[in-house]
Amino acid sequence: MNIVYIHSHDTGRYIQPYGYAIPTPNFQKFAEEGVLFRQAFCVGPTCSASRAALLTGQCPHSAGMFGLAHRTWELNDYNQHIIHTLKKVGYESTLIGFQHVVDWQDYAKIGYDNVIRDGRERAPDIANSAVEFLSEKHEKPFFLSVGMTHTHRFGKLFNDGDKPIGDSRYCRPPAPLPDTPEMRTDMADFIESAKTYDANFGIVMDAIKENGLEDNTLVISTTDHGIAFPNMKCTLYDHGTGVMLMMRGPKGSGFENGKVYDSLVTHMDIFPTICEMLNIEKPDWLQGTSLLPLVQDKTEKLHDEIFGEINYHGGNKFVFRSVRTKRYKYIVHYSGDEKNTNTHCCDSSLSKDIWNEYGWNEKETPREQLFDLIFDPNETNNLAQSTELQEVKNDLKSRLEKWMTETNDPLITVGDIPKPKIL
Repeated sequence: MNIVYIHSHDTGRYIQPYGYAIPTPNFQKFAEEGVLFRQAFCVGPTCSASRAALLTGQCPHSAGMFGLAHRTWELNDYNQHIIHTLKKVGYESTLIGFQHVVDWQDYAKIGYDNVIRDGRERAPDIANSAVEFLSEKHEKPFFLSVGMTHTHRFGKLFNDGDKPIGDSRYCRPPAPLPDTPEMRTDMADFIESAKTYDANFGIVMDAIKENGLEDNTLVISTTDHGIAFPNMKCTLYDHGTGVMLMMRGPKGSGFENGKVYDSLVTHMDIFPTICEMLNIEKPDWLQGTSLLPLVQDKTEKLHDEIFGEINYHGGNKFVFRSVRTKRYKYIVHYSGDEKNTNTHCCDSSLSKDIWNEYGWNEKETPREQLFDLIFDPNETNNLAQSTELQEVKNDLKSRLEKWMTETNDPLITVGDIPKPKIL
């Protein structure tokens, strides 16, 4: 079985199959052929941390990725990258496009057999390289990583210039943001970028079909974290950690027939899923759970709770941990500027400028946050001090501390997180 891992920057769940007015027909077709997870989450909503969790099957602090790879952060052990487990059972690995678990020019450290192109090239370049690879004859099963940056701000489309690229007349901003001309302009640009990403995703999918690889290939389509808008990317709110995750596998694998699941799943579940599909031993460092019992309808849920973390973004230290159940989320802010950390983590944008004009950058970040996700899905009403929910909060706090202890979180073991080599 071949494995194609195709991934983007900053897309969240803002594509057509998740119900948004964003025309992405190739993603829609893919969802209808495979499996879509509506409640999929990254473990760390910053670029390198999220990818490290998926590719090593463990949370960022266990993997060693406390910040961005181009800011000197690295995995503790690059042999824990999934390609090395696959290499032991005969796989050849190829990287095309973006990766972000090492610095831009340091690809050799990961250990791919082939690096065809990397960096911040345009999506059509990356898609064309993938088509060339898929058209070749392969003697071994392959793991192909295809990374596109298109929905990242300043990612060769969204938005490199001063002029809007989308039509803001007939769209609306994401749910947490007010409906203003600036917000609509920002969202219209994202939509245009998502459409371009979808078109190039479709080119890669067509190449898989045209080269007769569909019946023996698992395709994983996901993104690193939420979209780069205020209170989304680089936050532990659902709009920051929620990701698109769709998978399509060979006939009989369970990843087929347009199935949709609402069970909580995370990026860390992908590595053990691949191990189980290949019937190979799972490395002892894995912290996720195979998706196979879920997609084969042997269970209705995989996790009672899932966890998240933020440590560094850029050169700034903002330390958060969270635990989420089906109904509640509990977030703890451990250290950093008490003023609004979210605005410091947020990418520059029209939307950020508008919120800051109204004082977003002066708001303080609470030490604890508790949200009822049924009655408050946008996480705006902090119930951490509610007397009625103290038992709920204490239960979640206990679960979070247990997870931090079991995963050797340095906040527990040494009382703080490491510093980067270079700030």
